[in-house]
Formats: sequence, structure tokens, C-alpha cells
Amino acid sequence: MRFVAIIIAAQLAFVAAASADEITVGQAGKAFNPGDLQVKVGDSVKFNNDDTVTHAVLVKGPHESNLGQIKPGDAKAVSFDQTGTYDVKCAIHPKMKLTITVQ
Repeated sequence: MRFVAIIIAAQLAFVAAASADEITVGQAGKAFNPGDLQVKVGDSVKFNNDDTVTHAVLVKGPHESNLGQIKPGDAKAVSFDQTGTYDVKCAIHPKMKLTITVQ
């Protein structure tokens, strides 16, 4: 019986991982594009630096992340495993803001 429970748990984890999406957010002109985003629990957001300057992405909300510096041409991603509203900003360029709603 325990073996069956382990198999079922593994299958459910696989299905959850398979249904997660990766959404790309661009950084160019010292702005996030798009400026507002809705994602599902389990999705990840990839921040591409398409700009000519370095950015430093901070995510504040139910789950917080500091992605550190992202140099031009580089990208970093963060996964969202809790519902809620997240405020994203660049620590270097404070006018760069993005709101992510996780449902």
C-alpha cells in the first residue's frame, strides 16, 4: 500500500511540474516589459536583460527573491509557488517596476 502511495505522489508531482510555464519578461530602456503580469502557481518568470546596462531584480511578496545583478545579454529566473501579489523592481534603477499576480 505504501508503494502505491509513493507512485501516486510521484505521478502528481510530475503532472504539476509538466503544467508549469516559463514566462519571459524583457528588460530594455530601463523598463520591464510587460509592466504587469499574471501567472499560475508553479510558473517561473525569466528576466532577460535586453538592455545595454546591468539590472538587479528584487521580488517582494509572499515569497521574496533577490536575483542579483543581471548583465546585458544574460537572464535569470524565479519560480512562484505561492499565490499573491508580488512587487518587482530593479535595485539599480528604482523607476523600473513590475507587478506579478500569482493565481
